Amino acid sequence: MRKKYIAFDIGGTRVKHSLLFEDGTFIEKNQYNTSTTDLQQLLADMVRTIEQYKSSHRVCGIGISMPGFINIETGHAETAGSVTALEDKNLKTLLEQKVNLPVEVENDGNCVALAEMLNGNARDSQNFICITIGTGIGGGIVLNGSILHGHSFRGGEFGFMVTQKGANGREIWHHNGSTSSLVEEYKKLKGINPDSTIAGEVIFEEAAKDNRVNSLIDEWLSYVGCGIYNLAVTLNPEKILIGGGVSAQEDLLNLMRTQFEKLEFWENFRLPILRCKHKNDAGMLGALMHFLSRTENK
Repeated sequence: MRKKYIAFDIGGTRVKHSLLFEDGTFIEKNQYNTSTTDLQQLLADMVRTIEQYKSSHRVCGIGISMPGFINIETGHAETAGSVTALEDKNLKTLLEQKVNLPVEVENDGNCVALAEMLNGNARDSQNFICITIGTGIGGGIVLNGSILHGHSFRGGEFGFMVTQKGANGREIWHHNGSTSSLVEEYKKLKGINPDSTIAGEVIFEEAAKDNRVNSLIDEWLSYVGCGIYNLAVTLNPEKILIGGGVSAQEDLLNLMRTQFEKLEFWENFRLPILRCKHKNDAGMLGALMHFLSRTENK
């Protein structure tokens, strides 16, 4: 009988969850709103979901993808991004006490890289970088076929790189190269209420008819390109994969390449820049892969 596993991808807005076979084939999947500040509600929602799957299937374990600095040995999250309920908490221990199943937890950016290595656009690569561009910037580094976690499980936290020296409040990549930073600058340019919700694709559509918006995107892309360039020259990977909602913009990669061509030494470090294959499913697939690797090692 083929083994079945539950995977969660905990985000700042939604919790995606699924039941999968060991090879990453989805049996079923769904999602619900994240209780970002209420730990007891967040746990209750997860336990309810797990019990629903268990009522119809024999489940062998649970893999979880979530933001933050995650100690994969213990399951402790020193930080948890916008999911503040999980900050300085051990979700592995908390869930194992309630559902009587083994649980493993991994950083969401690393899970994207694991999914791409399984059967995505890095399945033939041993050395690559995934960069996710969204509310912030994250990702994963794979060297010699393994995730680079770093000394204190902070490997792949690209968003903290300084990419705009001297810019008040916008020095780090999170604050000048993320989609949310582009949206923030667009609102300022257009005089839009800061609390309004603007989708990134709206800005790209606007750029076709407004030169000021087009210039804004060019400036944003220069910061995106700077960060990617820094990673390329530091780690010399086989390829770099771009994920996050903005990666769906059709001409984005070509626009990025235009920025690289402006950099003096890009010719010496040129490499393929591709989209991630897996979109909303990446976190769940990667969480499963992490669970399997941890239990195999044990």
